[in-house]
Amino acid sequence: MSKKKGDKKAKPGKKKDHAGLSVVDLAPTITHAARSMRTALTRSLGESGLYAGQDGVILALAEEEGMTPGQLALRLGVKAPTMTRTIGRMEAQGFLERRADETDGRLTKVFLTHNGLKTVEQIGRSVSECGEQAARGLSDKEVRTLLKLLKLVEQNLQPAQEEDQDSLDD
Repeated sequence: MSKKKGDKKAKPGKKKDHAGLSVVDLAPTITHAARSMRTALTRSLGESGLYAGQDGVILALAEEEGMTPGQLALRLGVKAPTMTRTIGRMEAQGFLERRADETDGRLTKVFLTHNGLKTVEQIGRSVSECGEQAARGLSDKEVRTLLKLLKLVEQNLQPAQEEDQDSLDD
């Protein structure tokens, strides 16, 4: 008698059977995984003096120097007042500086300081180490599949992209 796919029973002492999982488990599972990743990354970045979320600001400015606080907030998916407080804190820590725009004095742009630039490499190492820790026990193919699926989940949760997709389907 051969077993069909999905007819597997949990064996005592073996990995937990996940057959009972459903879409209602998706949000809490992703939230817990993201929180665990953020905690591990924060621990890894601790010696640099960076706090949770500040690494994203530095990496965004490393890609594109001289963004306004509003542009940074939009790119990182946070509200403008949150970004303004984060920038103020990071400026006090010596990672960033604000300067008036050269062509429009009404605009303030944010730039990395020398100390901010020095943390880019450390952030990269920490992100890599945390990624390796999170992927422990997964094959390369499973990691690629997980990334593809998480990106799809993220796209599905973006209202503007959802509306754009709906208009493409018409």
